[in-house]
Amino acid sequence: MSSQISDPEESPRRNGRRRRGKESGGAAGSKRVCLAAVAGAAAILTLVSGFDAVLTASVAEPSRPPERHAVRTDEPLTPILNVPDPRTAGALLGERLFADPRLSADGSRSCATCHDLGTNGASGRNLDEGLDGAELPLNTSTVFNAALSFRLNWEGAFRTLEDQARATIENPRIMGSSVEDVVSRLAADPDMVASFRDAYGREPDTAGLLAALADFERTLVTPDSPFDRWLEGDDGALSAEELEGYEEFKSLGCAACHQGGNVGGNLFQRHGIFYPLASPEPELLRVPSLRNIETTPPYFHDGSAPTLEIAVRRMARAQLNSRLTDRQVSSIVAFLRALTGKFRGRQVGAP
Repeated sequence: MSSQISDPEESPRRNGRRRRGKESGGAAGSKRVCLAAVAGAAAILTLVSGFDAVLTASVAEPSRPPERHAVRTDEPLTPILNVPDPRTAGALLGERLFADPRLSADGSRSCATCHDLGTNGASGRNLDEGLDGAELPLNTSTVFNAALSFRLNWEGAFRTLEDQARATIENPRIMGSSVEDVVSRLAADPDMVASFRDAYGREPDTAGLLAALADFERTLVTPDSPFDRWLEGDDGALSAEELEGYEEFKSLGCAACHQGGNVGGNLFQRHGIFYPLASPEPELLRVPSLRNIETTPPYFHDGSAPTLEIAVRRMARAQLNSRLTDRQVSSIVAFLRALTGKFRGRQVGAP
């Protein structure tokens, strides 16, 4: 694995010439605005390219909670209003399969081994361990709200939850199995056979296995964060500091990459534009969602940022060439904590 960067503040990328001027204004301020504009344009183009996957996804008919107020329509972020029904036969089967160690070759792990739904939908490790006991190359992303992303995993290698489920089962370092072997094991279980028939009208097969896992993962969305409630028109949902942080988040240019219903997850971006951010590879990453971000330390694709405060400072420096004041960091972190939603009525990360 690539070596970690211990102090990204001291290694500026020159890009052929030395940058001049104060970063708090002047030319550097213009650079930040230009960068945000470019990233925003890239976001639009990438979103358009990703719509085909969204439009063709077989999402269960969602149930919409009653509206409290009129949704604010002039913001770059949007609330989660629809939650797919977790009680369908397919989703219930997928929930069982998600925790079933028979999906791994040796029966030692399930999807829930690295994606703890009782906490943050991921794990608390910098890098999880593979079947061989060695660390995996990238930090485990949360499964919460993954269904809202236009591509899946850090490198955006998969368009659909079904494709990602197959790849995970067949990854020799993660589950080390094959979908055919998993289906054979499940077909030997009369209770599983009955559940597949109830959900899809047939005995266990590859399509049913992948569909069930995807049907369940589509229900793992976390609405009702304080920020969602504010977006729905509840003026009292955010504190003054949280609102100040949101304004900083927008004015600095963070919202150029972290926008939409998933507060990210809908475009690719290079990291380390001005200064190194984390391990240099892979350089091009799918921008992660910031929903429930306070519950998912450590941060970045290599897990090298232990706290949200450190992650915010490094991101501003590496991506926007901006040194934040303590107050800016504090207010932005307050806003980010207001993105913590609820999973089936319980706050994500709550004990």
